[in-house]
Amino acid sequence: MIFQDILYDLTNDVATITLNRPDNLNGLTAQMRAELAYALRQAGDEARVTVLTGAGRGFCSGQDLGGARSAKDIDLERVLREEYEPILNAITDSKVPVICAVNGPAAGAGANIALSCDIVIAGRSAYFLEAFARIGLIPDAGGTWFLPRQVGMARAMGMALLAEPLSAEDAASWGLIWQAVDDEALPGTVAAIAAKLAKGPTRAYGAIRRVMRASLDHSYGEQLGMEAVEQGKLGRSQDFQEGVLAFLEKRKPAFSGK
Repeated sequence: MIFQDILYDLTNDVATITLNRPDNLNGLTAQMRAELAYALRQAGDEARVTVLTGAGRGFCSGQDLGGARSAKDIDLERVLREEYEPILNAITDSKVPVICAVNGPAAGAGANIALSCDIVIAGRSAYFLEAFARIGLIPDAGGTWFLPRQVGMARAMGMALLAEPLSAEDAASWGLIWQAVDDEALPGTVAAIAAKLAKGPTRAYGAIRRVMRASLDHSYGEQLGMEAVEQGKLGRSQDFQEGVLAFLEKRKPAFSGK
């Protein structure tokens, strides 16, 4: 695919995907949604970590409604099923960790795409806005599923009903994101974490993602069983052999991701 609305870069096993419509606060068009889903799948196949961010002064303002003449022009169910679900599934099913660098406002579906990533780091000027109720809608793009699980029902309900911005610092204190940092420190912080993950045990990271996400819907017994199966597979990996050898030799492991 030739990208028009995003930028894609693969360097040192890190795939960086940048939403690139800065004049529109990276509002999500149909073109951008198709490109993003494709790029996320591509990154999962060829990188060892994915970084998702936005160009300009914001991460993503949500769905771009500029082309609609009226609300009747938008088939929201079709758009969600055919255009947003592939993005969310590409993140959830990725073989590698997905980091989101939130460099400014993240609203609507843009907020929920960001929050669906594994590690979310935001600049202090950033905020998260479940803006849907302002136009008579419910949070979508997975928001009604993961918000109650991440911050509890009371806070999730407040975010959805009041539709007020949540600052990056409050998002971090609530446990909604991993970290809030000074704006100027965001690129370096994300680059350091991405570089660390790109040199780590990639198969183990993939298993961690699967097991952690599955735990939200499993019973305790089901989760113990899944842990045993995944650990058994990893115990036969090259990275586990290297990790044990490095421990015995008192050196840093050189993981290959195999």
